[in-house]
Amino acid sequence: MMTTVERRVTDQIDRLTGDMVEFLQSLIRVPTVNPPGEYYDPCAHLIGDFLHEFGFDISYVTATDHPDHTPGFPRVNVIGRLQGAHSMPAVHLNGHTDVVPAGEGWTMDPFGGEIRDGKVYGRGACDMKGGIASAVFAAAALREAGVTLAGTLEFSGTVDEESGGFAGMAYLAEAGHISPERTSCVIIPEPLNVDRICLGHRGVYWFQIETLGRIAHGSMPFLGANAIDMMGRVLDRIDTNLRPELLSKVTSMPVEPPYARHATLNINGIFGGQTRTGVGTPCVADRCTAVFDRRFLKEEDSGEVRQEIADIIASLELSGELFKANISDLMLVEPVETDRNADVVRTAAEAIEDVLDLKPSYIASPGTYDHKHVTNIGGVSQCIAYGPGMLDLAHQPDEYCEIEHMVQSSKVIALSIMRLLGT
Repeated sequence: MMTTVERRVTDQIDRLTGDMVEFLQSLIRVPTVNPPGEYYDPCAHLIGDFLHEFGFDISYVTATDHPDHTPGFPRVNVIGRLQGAHSMPAVHLNGHTDVVPAGEGWTMDPFGGEIRDGKVYGRGACDMKGGIASAVFAAAALREAGVTLAGTLEFSGTVDEESGGFAGMAYLAEAGHISPERTSCVIIPEPLNVDRICLGHRGVYWFQIETLGRIAHGSMPFLGANAIDMMGRVLDRIDTNLRPELLSKVTSMPVEPPYARHATLNINGIFGGQTRTGVGTPCVADRCTAVFDRRFLKEEDSGEVRQEIADIIASLELSGELFKANISDLMLVEPVETDRNADVVRTAAEAIEDVLDLKPSYIASPGTYDHKHVTNIGGVSQCIAYGPGMLDLAHQPDEYCEIEHMVQSSKVIALSIMRLLGT
């Protein structure tokens, strides 16, 4: 049950609902599209200026030595810190400010922040500017209600999560902003439904295979070696030998949707030979490149995951047919899972029960989010994702976040802050 002070804070969130919606609209109207990483700086300052009004000390951390940082597209992160009576415990709230490109199929301005039927529409409304607004206004409500925290509260708005988060949360963790010495737990308000707590995610191995042929005249292909044909043999071997094996692997993690509890492999893209339309040069393709997305389970060893691809290439090289290929690692992220009995999990669960009057369900994400950097780089074991919005709306046309869900999740986050930090 909520205390009198906690009820005062949740009532304050109700009174701030209109301001919360306007803040989300302002965030949506800053088109922080990644790639290439547009408008990160003004979005960081929008968040920083707001938090500063509520007593947070603000710093901007720019990933100047990251390869994606350029003068035209600076990688600017913002951190707000509200020092409590003690430095620890410390709760860190985090949201990524970047959004994927709008794409086709919208029936309204993707960066307009339009309101219809209790929903705020726009690219990033669900993933995850709605979550940023909920978390920021949880902090604002605490201040407006006159609550003094015993511990320390932080909020970070970070960049590039949609492309791996390496200039964002990873950069902060590497610089020591996220660490066991200064961070007790992290709550990331990703869109995973207001009645669910996300404990972690599967691992990911992104890699590239390039097959190497020999160019020749297209009228005499027997004088060359077609790299696209070679790639076809790679894909056939994957379908024949690897996919059935992946389908047989199932994790004990509560990944949603349930089919994602299997290990999976996707071909993200394939490029080779003549790529332009119309009449081109009559040549045998001497290069073909494919990019793959392998999602692996906590029960799998990442070294063995990498080796299974190397074994396919080695077997084709020994097959007697002309074949040559290179493998390049693009990204390897280990799975993460927070213990269901951790303080942050139990506290958030109790807050959900108090706000929504139901018991939460526990899930794991099919894809990765910045939990990976919090735990694998920052060394903070207590991290959850909890926020407004429905996961299947992310990256879709006419993406939206329900205002009611924003309010509910803001209340849950505010209660979790108070209970984790003390008042």
